[in-house]
Amino acid sequence: MPEGHSVHRIARQFARHFVGSAIIASSPQGRFAEGAALLNGRTMTDSKAVGKQMFLEFDHALWLRVHLGIYGAWDFAGSVAQDATQRSAGGRMGQTNMSGTDPDAATDARSTVVGEHEASLSSIGAPRRTRLRMAEAESESAIDDAALEGFPPEPVGQVRVRLLTERAVADLRGPTACEVLDAAAVQSVIDALGPDPLVDDADVGEERMLARIRGRRVPIGLLLMDQSVVSGIGNVYRAELLFRARLDPHTTGAALPDDVIRALWRDWVYLLGLGVETGQMLTMDGLDEDGQRAALRNRADRHWVYKREGLPCRICHTNIALEVAAGRKLYWCPSCQQ
Repeated sequence: MPEGHSVHRIARQFARHFVGSAIIASSPQGRFAEGAALLNGRTMTDSKAVGKQMFLEFDHALWLRVHLGIYGAWDFAGSVAQDATQRSAGGRMGQTNMSGTDPDAATDARSTVVGEHEASLSSIGAPRRTRLRMAEAESESAIDDAALEGFPPEPVGQVRVRLLTERAVADLRGPTACEVLDAAAVQSVIDALGPDPLVDDADVGEERMLARIRGRRVPIGLLLMDQSVVSGIGNVYRAELLFRARLDPHTTGAALPDDVIRALWRDWVYLLGLGVETGQMLTMDGLDEDGQRAALRNRADRHWVYKREGLPCRICHTNIALEVAAGRKLYWCPSCQQ
């Protein structure tokens, strides 16, 4: 499931390429035909993410709320600007980043990966025709010349929603939630969510998270995954935040000193910002140049404990433990985190 940094990056993609444009909305799959009809012909006026949820605003105060869930993904195609000086090649990027990226690899114009920086969101280069999939991972490829005459491309697979401008198209597949809301309903959804470092004032967010953890007789390993406590943290960031704090995931919120809870929030502020900037969940600090390159290439060299069950801890060499907590896999070091 995409975590907070991925959803913020998708919202930024909409801000860059769709906000301010009139949108042709449709539901090729047919399951969202009524909602698409409400949005069709309207101008997109805003895009924002709060935690794992994204909100696209259209004129006359209508919003499209999307939660990708486990299987959802956005596919973008069209004139997506990318700064060639910031490209990296070598694999899929994003939450899981199966293959990683090689910062030294030459860029292949037909298989470009959004790497250390997401150039398409910050480029000063000219737009070019490209396809970009954004979900738990990000991958980009150029559209060949033969396909240019047929823009927009035909929908592929079960496309719930298609949002089309003169220059770009976004196809949504497999979301957990997809609905049209008015402004009051959107605010109600947001009010039920915990603080998001990229939305809330840092100090206010810290106080909100503290209030929602303090005194709770629930393990911190579960509280961090509760989107009403703090927004955007999923399985990867949960495991890594707890290890970085050397916290036993079974410790209850009530047992944690205020300064420990505050430190968790501040580390989340840092890691989320880094994830949005790089498109990767880089959770190991202090890497030398070789270590940094390895982390960019391969997820196995990027995390302290996530997906490392049975392997020796990078600090104490105790084998990393794996258990199931509330239906999700929890990774932790029994020695460092006690």
